[in-house]
Amino acid sequence: MRKLAILSGTMPLLDLGMFDHLKKQSYDDASGHVALLSGDDLIFIPRHGQHRDAFTPPHLVNHLAHFRTLSQLGVHEVIGIYSTGSLKADMGPGTLVVPDDFICLYPTPTSVTDTPNHITPVIDAGVRLGLIHAAWARAIDVLDGGVYWQTAGPRLETKAEIRMMSNRADMVGMTLASEAVLAREFGMAFGAVCSIDNFAHGVGAGDLKDDDIRIQAKRNAEKIGRIVSRYIEDFRLRTPPTDRA
Repeated sequence: MRKLAILSGTMPLLDLGMFDHLKKQSYDDASGHVALLSGDDLIFIPRHGQHRDAFTPPHLVNHLAHFRTLSQLGVHEVIGIYSTGSLKADMGPGTLVVPDDFICLYPTPTSVTDTPNHITPVIDAGVRLGLIHAAWARAIDVLDGGVYWQTAGPRLETKAEIRMMSNRADMVGMTLASEAVLAREFGMAFGAVCSIDNFAHGVGAGDLKDDDIRIQAKRNAEKIGRIVSRYIEDFRLRTPPTDRA
């Protein structure tokens, strides 16, 4: 059976009830502990922890454990949902983006330990198109394409760093590249939806505040939930009947 995984962070998709039918499960291996929600063909991982769990900050998320577990569970496709800061003055909070590339100048997590295995990371064109079509089907506006710049965290960026990034990228965050690289290493097709929840430092007026970022993420959650639910429907239609048996 083909399986789809959804990974999300501060975007409160759990509050929408769309994963209420999934069962809580946990796995432990050499990479660490993984808590997830699982069904026959759908898996959801809240990368920063489930309700009532202690919040895991971005730089401490065990991405390798997540993807090793997804691989063992037979996942074929992965959708990542990300809260981001805009690097562009004309791309304000509330915008949804389906990115087509990313930049990360820091080392990302890897499953490679011995034999050289040079992969070329990509955001899968088919998953990307599927997300765009899912948004259109729900009458939701999304930007088709954009570059995500991943920083190390947990701190936010300086104004000088943002000025540099804005010449080459459209949004900034702390997790997408890590997940995209691991998905590629484990042979999973990867796509993403980015919620623009704030202007990056120096792009907009005023200081950045965690509460403001979370408020905007909550506002975008309902739209992203509708996109994801439609993508899940389309994924199941694409799955051969023999796989669903």
